[in-house]
Amino acid sequence: MNKSTGLDLVFSSYESLGPRKYVLIIFIFLVYSVATLANICIMLVIYLESSLHKPMYIFLFNLMCSGLLGSSAVWPKVLSNLLTDWHTSSYEGCLLQVYLASIYAACTYSTLTVMAYDRYVSICNPLQYHIIMNPCKIKIWLMLSNLVPVFSIAGQVYLTSRIPLCSRTLNKLFCDNLSIINISCSTSLSFLSNVYGLLIIVCLSVLPTCLILLSYVKILSVSLKVSKNGQNKALGTCLPHLIIFINFSIATVFSLIYNRFTVLISSEMNVFMSVQITLLPPLLHPVIYGVRTKEIRKCTVKITQRLCASTICFYTSILKVPKIFAIS
Repeated sequence: MNKSTGLDLVFSSYESLGPRKYVLIIFIFLVYSVATLANICIMLVIYLESSLHKPMYIFLFNLMCSGLLGSSAVWPKVLSNLLTDWHTSSYEGCLLQVYLASIYAACTYSTLTVMAYDRYVSICNPLQYHIIMNPCKIKIWLMLSNLVPVFSIAGQVYLTSRIPLCSRTLNKLFCDNLSIINISCSTSLSFLSNVYGLLIIVCLSVLPTCLILLSYVKILSVSLKVSKNGQNKALGTCLPHLIIFINFSIATVFSLIYNRFTVLISSEMNVFMSVQITLLPPLLHPVIYGVRTKEIRKCTVKITQRLCASTICFYTSILKVPKIFAIS
């Protein structure tokens, strides 16, 4: 197929689901809906509460944005395919899904790296924290953590789009870059795309992982020299970030296995790995930070009480009978 544009790609993984797809529809819908609402609620709390306008929560806001981008790029389309008998996607739509899902993964790693650096400065250089993490530098970190993945992934997707396809069938629930390359005709462009993809993995996944681990080694070495109370404070500050980092790293490993051995794995494992990659990590962001972070919990309660009080006052004013209509 020398001309790939205008083609419809077929997802073969849906065929073997049978009646189990109805359970999967309910599960995906519930988890996706809860994750979306929880992320939006925490983002609104961070936006509305001025006491949360700190580097850690600004980076958390960015992390949740990337999580919503990744899950929304994948699961509405998966639900649509599950609810209909047409398990297809246009080639252009598939490339767009690859682009958005890849940005989600890359931006998550870059944001987690910046958050690890923020925790490192907070614990290891507390007296210089506000000098190092000033508003100007926060803007620079945010721009770099978003723009570098956006332009890097754009190059990857462009190379993939130039490769002619030799098949239209993907053994997946949704599109990913390696699956498209696997059904493409072998050309010098496919080799170049593979090399470029490997470079992106090293720069946007392996390198950030090393920097995060280095930050925690430094934090651990400093924490061992302070009191037990100081160690508990450091652990409480770093634990939510550490849980999310470990979970996302495990999801990334699953993703690599999933992409390399899709043909060899069962349909059940196919579904499990798909869920682990883009559905569960965005759900954990608000759950872990909402439960583990005292400031977010307090601000959430405060805003909820304020909204409840405003609502009660509003309805009280509506239900109150005006004096001009009162019977004398």
